[in-house]
Amino acid sequence: MLLGIDIGGTTINFGLVENSEVVGKKCVPSFSKGSSLPQTLDYLVSRIDEIITPDVKSIGIGVPTIVDPVNGVVYDAANIPSWTEVRLKSFLESRYGIPVQVNNDANCFALGAYAKVRNSCRVLVGVTLGTGTGVGIVTEGKIFSGSFCGAGEISTLPYLDATYEDYCSSKFFINKGLGCKETADAAFSGDIRAVSVFKEFGAHMGALLSVVMYAYDPGCIVLGGGVSNSFSLFRDSMMDSLRKSFCYARPLNNLEITAMPQEEIALLGASLL
Repeated sequence: MLLGIDIGGTTINFGLVENSEVVGKKCVPSFSKGSSLPQTLDYLVSRIDEIITPDVKSIGIGVPTIVDPVNGVVYDAANIPSWTEVRLKSFLESRYGIPVQVNNDANCFALGAYAKVRNSCRVLVGVTLGTGTGVGIVTEGKIFSGSFCGAGEISTLPYLDATYEDYCSSKFFINKGLGCKETADAAFSGDIRAVSVFKEFGAHMGALLSVVMYAYDPGCIVLGGGVSNSFSLFRDSMMDSLRKSFCYARPLNNLEITAMPQEEIALLGASLL
């Protein structure tokens, strides 16, 4: 049995994993914004204690920031102010006496997606579309993370008047004064304005994926996060934009793009670190 943990700005998900399947899970609110480092660690441990079992052999954790994956040190988590430098691996290993691995949350999602489609492609890129935008790269079953898990941080690149993340996450809808889920519900019901909003979103996604293609040349791109639940609403405009932005036809003809919005994917990937 393995334990995967996905730490986010609003929720923390836990999953017990056996034979590459999540067999038990738990979701709790994330740390309070004003929590000190000791308070956050006490909270995390108390929640782990509620789900861990004696047969858990290792713990894998995904966090939304840069990480030293060798030593398991977390740096400068934007949504967790007290986490400027956290030696999470050594802290949890001393607590539970089992191996602990720490990595970026988008990398965990990509690794989990690869476990689901491992026979389909050699290079997979996972793109998480949630509060922000994350990108993880897996090559032949191994995460390519760079020195501090920053290899996929292309969403921070300048785009139009801001960054790709501002146009390729829920921020896009918020900046329009909209809720993503409410807009999606309206679009699925045929609301013309909501349909148009997702068409515009897809155009920006196509621009982002052209950067992914130029940078990593993947055979598969897997979309995750809450916005990916609405993949069918922006898929066509995304592909139109991608074809206009990316100049090589052959890789696109062989490219597989799919959505895996299930939270279990990131938990599976974390457990496999």
